[in-house]
Amino acid sequence: MAVGKSAIGHELAKLLDVPFLDTDVLIVEAHGSIPSIFAGRGEHAFREIEARTVASAVEHAKDSATVISLGGGAVLDSGTQQILGRCTVVYLECDEHTVASRIARNSGRPLLAGDAMARWSTLFATRKPVYERLADLVIDVRHGSITELGHRLEVALREYAAAKQEVEN
Repeated sequence: MAVGKSAIGHELAKLLDVPFLDTDVLIVEAHGSIPSIFAGRGEHAFREIEARTVASAVEHAKDSATVISLGGGAVLDSGTQQILGRCTVVYLECDEHTVASRIARNSGRPLLAGDAMARWSTLFATRKPVYERLADLVIDVRHGSITELGHRLEVALREYAAAKQEVEN
């Protein structure tokens, strides 16, 4: 949450010349704003929508290279975790200090209402072990521009793909 998934994902897709899908954008296009979904239908309904959106995005991209950005809580769904087992998953590692200014600028995050940084820290403590378990690659995004981080991720993905190919042969 607030680590730059959308911006870095978009940059990576541009560098790889592949499509980019942002599941939060897909949800908003189909269902309205995320804060209004939370307010009107609750987090449980949002998570169901999110899980279906992730499944649809992965299915849509199954025969081609595609960069897909997921919302920070999407990985908590067990079905989504199973789907991600068929994908190359990148965990964009960050810390509280780095996200603090981003969170302060964006008050539209329903799960961060109230003391945003305390809520972020609590959510992150729950999510971090899942991120780490699912990740094929971990990229530290604490330092560097979006362009630099995109390039770093591109190199890491190419090295990962080459190593995976070598093991399979």
